[in-house]
Amino acid sequence: MKPGKFAYYEPSSIDQAVLMLADVAGQDGRVIAGGQTLVPAMALRFAQPAYLVDINGIEELQVLKVEESRLVIGACVRHAAFHAPVVDGPLGALLSTVVKHIAHLPIRTRGTFCGSLANADPASEWCLVAATLGASLSVRSVAEERSIPAEDFFLGFMTTALESNELLVSASLPLLPEETVHGFEEFSRRAGDFAQAMGLAVLSLEGGVMRNVRIGVGGVESFPRRLSDAEQLLEGRQAEDALLDQAADAAAACVAPVDITPQEQEFRRRLVRTVVQRALLKALGRRHAATQEGLLS
Repeated sequence: MKPGKFAYYEPSSIDQAVLMLADVAGQDGRVIAGGQTLVPAMALRFAQPAYLVDINGIEELQVLKVEESRLVIGACVRHAAFHAPVVDGPLGALLSTVVKHIAHLPIRTRGTFCGSLANADPASEWCLVAATLGASLSVRSVAEERSIPAEDFFLGFMTTALESNELLVSASLPLLPEETVHGFEEFSRRAGDFAQAMGLAVLSLEGGVMRNVRIGVGGVESFPRRLSDAEQLLEGRQAEDALLDQAADAAAACVAPVDITPQEQEFRRRLVRTVVQRALLKALGRRHAATQEGLLS
């Protein structure tokens, strides 16, 4: 199928973009940057926006810089920018690890970091990163500019706190201390498919003691989030395998999968247990069994 008819706007500045959004937001106006979700939806007539505001020509939205101990990522920065570390230290390494799990290379060369956040797919790797690390999202409208913490931004399945007349200008992530380690694990049926479960573990090690533990899970509930119960089990304690198992059990117990049947929910909880356990083991530099049998044990 072909997309329905729409009017196309191409602003050259953020001010122009928010003015255009103010005019068309109430008439099903949409912002387009990478277009890796919106364009296929339009081609299938799942989405039929009357107006498109294309922000790709706005130079201010290409920014990728460190500012006040945070990495600022403009709305038009592509996934592929993170193939190599964009900043020295643990944060750059973490982003380079995660980006390789996003779809396929052609999509990564066009899709954007902030576009993933605005789309808010529960299976989005960047949404999980934002929720786990405590991202801050800068949004603009004609009337105001505001900053939204990631924990308040994701409201449900592909639903955010972003108003229809607001433009997501940038996202920022805190730089991580040098002693920070991370582990990421994702399960999907085929490489590049949407994740059925993802686990991200970020922590600092001080003489074998785990500090500043952050554990996030995505692809299971209607939006990604941190799992405080699992984090509290590990905070301030020695990194022992038995304790990691307890944290993985706690993670599985506290999620509420969106699957319909009890059998599907149990399957998803078992996936959560595995991806969290493996993420923790990777963070600590330990190996795990990578067999299909081991995945669900």
